[in-house]
Amino acid sequence: MQNGISLLEVNDKVTVQEQQIQTDSVTSGDKAGKVKTHLLTGYSWIVTMYYCIKAIITSLRYKQPRPHVDRVIKQWSQSLADIIGLKVNTIGSFELEPGRPYVVFCNHSSAYDIPVSFLSIPGSLRMLAKKELFKIPIFGRAMDMCEFVFVDRKNHDQSKKDLQKAKEKMQDGIVIWVAPEGTRSIDGKLLPFKKGGVHLALETGAMIIPVVIKDINKVLPAKSFQFTLNQTVEVRIGDPVDASQYDVGHRNQLTAEVRERMEQMLAPERGQYLIEDKQAS
Repeated sequence: MQNGISLLEVNDKVTVQEQQIQTDSVTSGDKAGKVKTHLLTGYSWIVTMYYCIKAIITSLRYKQPRPHVDRVIKQWSQSLADIIGLKVNTIGSFELEPGRPYVVFCNHSSAYDIPVSFLSIPGSLRMLAKKELFKIPIFGRAMDMCEFVFVDRKNHDQSKKDLQKAKEKMQDGIVIWVAPEGTRSIDGKLLPFKKGGVHLALETGAMIIPVVIKDINKVLPAKSFQFTLNQTVEVRIGDPVDASQYDVGHRNQLTAEVRERMEQMLAPERGQYLIEDKQAS
């Protein structure tokens, strides 16, 4: 094993210990003040940059880097959760059928939707990301090398090409994560759905996996800058919707079907569209 990689593995252990010190000092449900929020945010970015570099090295080191990159992404996600004492319970699951494209439709009401999804959803999960993220030094480069797909939402012709790239990734075994609302909800309720995710599912004949993350908006709400520490969230994975059973002319019906399931799943009681319960923390 190369020395550089060994040092990264040692640093992983140090990072986890440091994160434990961070979270042990707070009580359940505490609202972090502005100073603590700034400190935790800064520390989270340092950890993120570390894992970005590790992901880049991993991508270059292996001929078939995807499973190794998957592991690095999950390590990053767990680290971010540990920093703020975030606990994740998952209800439901699904099995990936080889050769079948999958797209995850997930509600979007916090910056932590992404790491929580990586911790809860099986397969090589990658998100459709707005093009602006690619411009962030190191971070954007790591996302590109880890097979994330960037979408130019301001250029219609380019966005069509970007969705074609996402289609190719899905055919190669990547599970694409989509926020159908297109932006973060402030109160955790579903916003109107955009067309891109449904178009992608229809063009690929994908299985749509509806996923909601209950109470994730309390962790770091949209348009706010205050953490809730030691929060527990619940990831609810619903029954798949087979987009291959719909054509473009029935796009609105498909959208309505998926939205209805997600709204049911967001209800205080578990919705009727959940797969057989399987809890994991």
